[in-house]
Amino acid sequence: MKIIGITGGVGSGKSMVLEYLHERYGVPVIQADLVGHEVMEPGFPAYDRICSEFGDGILDADGRIDRKKLGGIVFADQARLQILNSIIHPEVKTEILRRLRTYEEEGYVYAAVEAALFLEENYGAFCDETWYIDTSEEIRRKRLKESRGYTDGRIDQILRAQLGREEYLARCQVVIENNGTARELKDRIDKRMRQ
Repeated sequence: MKIIGITGGVGSGKSMVLEYLHERYGVPVIQADLVGHEVMEPGFPAYDRICSEFGDGILDADGRIDRKKLGGIVFADQARLQILNSIIHPEVKTEILRRLRTYEEEGYVYAAVEAALFLEENYGAFCDETWYIDTSEEIRRKRLKESRGYTDGRIDQILRAQLGREEYLARCQVVIENNGTARELKDRIDKRMRQ
């Protein structure tokens, strides 16, 4: 089974790429952020460690971790973000590897793994190739404001916490440009899948 890693900055269109790979090619997709949400639920070891590290102020009325509150803390302080990542990512990787083994046993030809911190957390170690979804900062900012309601200040915090474009270009094997239409993006994906 060929494992394709998908990465790029926030708002680059990674989810659109995953959706198309799944719909057009039947590729099972794993999103590290969603797996990360699962391992932050009560009953998982990461939940207890996060609560211990960041305090009860990050919990909602039901005792679940409020990711917006937690994000406000970690995106404003790089050291705190690193602590959170050191708690979550080992559990996320374990779960992703378990799912990939299952997909391979089920006979899938491809699987895709997406993570915003793909390079930082070395997800490429278990992927056959890594695709960087390359989108201009201007377009990413516009998308984040329109689709997620983010302010410029919030976007600035997130962008400061992520790697720069040059790092992605240097470390990814495939660049998928996404500054145009959805159809253009799909055409680029189709071309890559034919190679």
